[in-house]
Amino acid sequence: MNLNKDYWERRYASNNLGWDIGTVSSPLKEYIDQLENKSLKILVPGAGNGYEVVYLYNSGFRNVHVIDLARQPLDKIKAEIPEIPDSQLIYGDFFNLEVQEFDLIIEQTFFCALNPKLRKNYVQKMFQLLKPGGRLVGLLFDFPFTIDGPPFGGSLNEYEELFHTIFTIKVLERANNSIPPRKDKELFFIFEK
Repeated sequence: MNLNKDYWERRYASNNLGWDIGTVSSPLKEYIDQLENKSLKILVPGAGNGYEVVYLYNSGFRNVHVIDLARQPLDKIKAEIPEIPDSQLIYGDFFNLEVQEFDLIIEQTFFCALNPKLRKNYVQKMFQLLKPGGRLVGLLFDFPFTIDGPPFGGSLNEYEELFHTIFTIKVLERANNSIPPRKDKELFFIFEK
């Protein structure tokens, strides 16, 4: 399966986004709500329908950047937040994103949508994109890995092994406030550069 631009454009065009929950996820909303510094430079890769982006922007975070391989998510975000600068809506491949120094990167169903062969590259790229002390925060699915994705699963042990070599794992635990269909199936994490 080739998870390229055309694949994702077709998925969006047919609204075939089975893991889209229709709103910002509870664990991420709770995390965002406790952030006080509204000037943080934030990246949301593979934004999907952009619920986290819209929530961040509407909560006063104006330095929010999005990158997506498909055009539809960026157009949807622009329609919901017309004042967001076009330069913050990046149409392209995450792995080709020029190195910038983000304070925070939000992970929400991007990792699970990538070809699993790219997981080590994902870890390296996230590390490169964060400033020292920057954080990668989000959710990872905790269900047996299957080749029938996306979404592709994984486990706490796999994630520890993958991230601990270059990140400080501040939190990696079962999310305690997941929506009912995801209860006991996702891990909340905070990894620090």
